[in-house]
Amino acid sequence: MNSDDPFQFPASDLPLMDAEAAMDLLISHSANIKASDLFLHTDETSTEIAVRQLGTVRRLAVVSPEQGRQLITYVKVMAGMNISEHRRPMDGRWIRHFDDMRLDMRINTIATLFGEDMTLRVWDRNVGIRSINELGMLPNDIGKLHSMLASPSGLILVTGPTGTGKTTTLYACLEHLNDGTRKISTLEDPVEYALKGVRQAQTQAKLGLDFPELLRNVLRQSPDVIMVGEIRDQETAATAIRAANSGHLVLATLHAPVAAAAVQSMFALGSNPFFLSSCLLGIVAQRLVRKLCDHCKVAYDVTEAPETFAPVRELLKTGEGNAIYGPSGCDKCHGLGYSSLTGLFELMTLNQQIRKLIATARPKEEIEKAAIAASMLEFRRSALLCVAMGDTSAEEIVRDLPPEHLGLED
Repeated sequence: MNSDDPFQFPASDLPLMDAEAAMDLLISHSANIKASDLFLHTDETSTEIAVRQLGTVRRLAVVSPEQGRQLITYVKVMAGMNISEHRRPMDGRWIRHFDDMRLDMRINTIATLFGEDMTLRVWDRNVGIRSINELGMLPNDIGKLHSMLASPSGLILVTGPTGTGKTTTLYACLEHLNDGTRKISTLEDPVEYALKGVRQAQTQAKLGLDFPELLRNVLRQSPDVIMVGEIRDQETAATAIRAANSGHLVLATLHAPVAAAAVQSMFALGSNPFFLSSCLLGIVAQRLVRKLCDHCKVAYDVTEAPETFAPVRELLKTGEGNAIYGPSGCDKCHGLGYSSLTGLFELMTLNQQIRKLIATARPKEEIEKAAIAASMLEFRRSALLCVAMGDTSAEEIVRDLPPEHLGLED
C-alpha cells in the first residue's frame, strides 16, 4: 500500500502522541474507512487497538498498557463517564466533529482479566438513516414490506442474530412511516440514532425502567406506531401483542435464526398462539454479507453447469447466472475485495393458512413450508440469487450462513 491509501494507519506515531491527539487519529481513521467499531483491548503487557470493518476485525496498533489506560480515561472524560470506576460495566456517549463528519459514538467499558476493555460504536450522523430501498431487499420484498407498513395496526417482527442489521432495518421502516401524520414512539436500549419527529425513550435499569415498564407508559401517550428495541421477556411480548391487537402498529426485534422460527420464539416467551396469529403482519429475518467490489471482482464462468442457479432461474434477469464472482482486491476497496455490506432477507407475510398454523401452534417446519408455498424466498434461494447477481461470493455465503439454511447439512 502507498502512503495515500486511507487504510494505511500510522501505528508508529501513536506512542509519540498525547491521549487527545491519539484518539483523534484513531477515531477519524475509523470513520474514514467506514469502520463500525473501534476496540481497545487491555492485555497483560500491551493494549491492542482494532477496528471492525465490513464485519471483520482488523488490528491497527499495539501500545503500552500505560498509554492504553490514558486513552480509555480520555474517552471516559469526553463521554461523561466515571473515570474512577474500573470494575463495573459502563455506557457513555460522545459526539465529535471531524471535517464534514458528525460522529455519534456509543461507548461501553467492561472489566477483563488484565484491565478494562473499551468499545466505541462509530456512526456518522451526516450519513443519515438508510432507506428501505438501500437495505439490499429484492423489489418484490420491498413491496411486501411497504404493504405491511401501510397497515394501521399489527405486529412486524425483525429477527436475526446480533450484528445483522436489525436496528438499521427498523430505523428504515420508521423513516418510511415518519411523514408527520403519525405519532411514533420508540423504546430502545440505548437510543442508537436520533430521529427528528420521533418520540424516543431509553431503558434505565437504575430507575427500574425496563422494556415492559416503558411500554406500559408509552401506551398512555397515544402513539400510532411503537418500536420496541427488543422483545426479551414474557411481559414485553404480551404487552406488544396486546398493543398490536388494540389499534397500534408495533415493530420489534427478536432473536431467531429464520423467519418461521420467530413464531416459536414468541411461543417460548409465553405468547398466546391465537392472539399472536391475529395481529402478526409479517416477519423479516436477515443476515449481513460483504458486497463484492464492483471495480475488481473476478468472474468464473458456470455456463457448463446450468443447474448451479436452477432454483432461482426464473428470478434472474438476462445475462445473470452465467458466472459466479469472487474477490480480488484493488485500490478502490483497499485490497479487501469487498466494498460494503448488504442484506440477505427472508420476508414472511401471512395468509389464512399460515395464520391457522400459528393459531394452532404448529411446528416451525410446517409454517416455513406454507410460507415458501406463498412465495417467501428462504435464505437458501436468497443467497443463491445474491451470488448469481454478482453481489457477493459463494465463500462469503458459506462463511455467514449456517449450513442448515443452505441445505448443506449432509
